[in-house]
Amino acid sequence: MLDKNMELISSAVIAILGCVALFLFLQWKNFRRPPCIRGWIPWVGAGLEFGKAPLEFIENARIKYGPIFTVFAMGNRMTFVTEEEGINVFLKSKNVNFELAVENTVHRTASIPKNIFLTLHEKLNVIMKGKMGTVNLYQFPGQMTEELHEQLENLGTHGTMDLNNLVRHLLYPVTVNVLFNKGLFPTNERKIKEFYQHFQTYDEGFEYGSQMPEYLLRNWSKSKKWFLALFEKNIPDIKTYKSAKGNSMTLFQAVMDIIEKITNEQNCPNYGLLMLWASLSNAVPVAFWTLAFILSHSNIHKAIMEDISSVFGTAGKDRIKVSEDELEKLLLIKWCILETIRLRAPGVISRKVMKPVKILNYIIPSGDLLMLSPFWLHRNPKYFPEPELFKPERWKKANLKKHAFLDCFMAFGNGKSQCPGRNS
Repeated sequence: MLDKNMELISSAVIAILGCVALFLFLQWKNFRRPPCIRGWIPWVGAGLEFGKAPLEFIENARIKYGPIFTVFAMGNRMTFVTEEEGINVFLKSKNVNFELAVENTVHRTASIPKNIFLTLHEKLNVIMKGKMGTVNLYQFPGQMTEELHEQLENLGTHGTMDLNNLVRHLLYPVTVNVLFNKGLFPTNERKIKEFYQHFQTYDEGFEYGSQMPEYLLRNWSKSKKWFLALFEKNIPDIKTYKSAKGNSMTLFQAVMDIIEKITNEQNCPNYGLLMLWASLSNAVPVAFWTLAFILSHSNIHKAIMEDISSVFGTAGKDRIKVSEDELEKLLLIKWCILETIRLRAPGVISRKVMKPVKILNYIIPSGDLLMLSPFWLHRNPKYFPEPELFKPERWKKANLKKHAFLDCFMAFGNGKSQCPGRNS
């Protein structure tokens, strides 16, 4: 009997020691992970606090926890990297993936099935880079200039307008007409206003729509469906549209061609919506802030006006024709655009961790979203001295003829997932 009792005690002790060892092992594994900001609401985690002011949240967390930290929000673990070693892993590691990081966002915001997105993404990226690459850039200045002249004539020569509204009224129709189809953008004043309102609703709610169920975002969902219906109605006209310049395909026609060959045209309206958002949500803010920065720096404004006069002559009533060669002579404008993008870069870009990766002394587990903030990286004085100042001259050091930007300039991403329009 005593022997049996001893056996039971021994088994119990072994079981307890095993549990303790397992607990310590798990704690050790977690200890090797970056500090995690969890919040107190299940699933939501720190999502509410993060969503209120994400850029401020990221900077405060970096100051408190160091160059690498994790935020648990909306059921996701997002691990932020802010220094060189983490940036190198983000850009170069084979164990992190762009497509898997954004597939949920694409599905929620444009209703593109995940399997379709994963099948098409690389092929569409290649065709878009080709259409917007350096070889084909000559096609765009002339088209854009003609469209801008037309929109400016529609606005007339008198009156005042908020700068942001002016940029929107000019660039919304120009971008849509050049990338999609001359007839896609409405000409009726009421319908133009409707277009602006729906795009503003969709754009401002994009981040929420990428994370939350659509039924919780009634107005955003309504605007999303409005654009899907707009594209579905216009797909036949977009397919048969012929450019006045050599009958070349528009960018969206090239995209549709790939979609139809691999799947069918059913997903064309969805990709139209995604492409519309990607183009307008970037082009309009960059144009607005570039003008705002230039106008608020009188010396830069004066120098730019002198450069324009030296290339195109003094202003007159005749329409100016712009070529790629002439744009190359306006180097200061290009510097101003890049400096604006540096200061107004996207908040975060992401990759999904497929296999655990080591950064500094931490192990980032598979399943985490690895996040990089261009906004804060561009404000690191180690890479950009006097980072808060608008200094276009800092771009003298970049080799823009070879499309090589300054070190740690991440606004266009990097590698095969970089922005197709980075050279435009």
